[in-house]
Amino acid sequence: MTGPVDPQSPSDRTDGPGPAPLPRTGRPFEDLVELMARLRTPGSGCPWDLEQTFETISRHTIEEAYEVADAISRRDMADLRGELGDLLFQTIFHSRMAEEAGAFSIGDVIAGLVDKMEARHPHVFGDARIESADDQTSAWEAMKAAERASRRQTGALDGVALGLPALMRAEKLAKRAARVGFDWPDAAQVLDKLDEEVAELKEAAGLERPDPAHVAEELGDILFVIANLCRKLGVDAEGALRGANDKFTRRFSGMEALAEVSGRRFEDLTLAEQEALWTQVKVQERSSR
Repeated sequence: MTGPVDPQSPSDRTDGPGPAPLPRTGRPFEDLVELMARLRTPGSGCPWDLEQTFETISRHTIEEAYEVADAISRRDMADLRGELGDLLFQTIFHSRMAEEAGAFSIGDVIAGLVDKMEARHPHVFGDARIESADDQTSAWEAMKAAERASRRQTGALDGVALGLPALMRAEKLAKRAARVGFDWPDAAQVLDKLDEEVAELKEAAGLERPDPAHVAEELGDILFVIANLCRKLGVDAEGALRGANDKFTRRFSGMEALAEVSGRRFEDLTLAEQEALWTQVKVQERSSR
């Protein structure tokens, strides 16, 4: 998604002669780069694309990454093909704006990526020996740490992107802290910390006049501890929550279907009746396994 204009249409101008079609060279990547240049050409390009900045496009970049993940979770290869194209278009868009500003081009982006990947795989492109995926992960993290140091990012938490989803960023921050020894010894102690944080939330929320900011702070502490618990148990927090969302959606749709079969609207049921349907859906799920 790039905005209201189909990226396959180089221009939406209606005055003057019709726009020339984009020539196909047989080199799809070069055609895409040229298409982006046409969209951003003042006077003949697309007004919407011309108005965009790094800041306005960044949210679309994030959305496209999530849409790729969604297509993967549904194992929809046709949709994945399209979503990967949309995500690639975001890279081309940002690179074009950077080239216009005299900063770098898409060629620079690709060359930098090739150099970085080659440097990070000395066991493939050099004479280093790495025997397992775990060894590769350790070597990868060591190289990334050296790269951060070269950029004068010397703190353990430096370089953890602010724009990451909060749950993912919490995991990364905790993982970085753990590398320098700031970590719970095991998951049991994280569970104890979770009990402690829940107790603090109950105290904050149970006041006669709760302070919303304090309640939000305590809830944030709980979420951070849960992210740590997922890490200690080897569970992807984002994936676990995505699975819970899918399960809730499936069960809620099941409740609505049961209500419809009974001839009643779900929203007209009492809470007790809705909870009875929830239990019924859970029983049906278990019996179908």
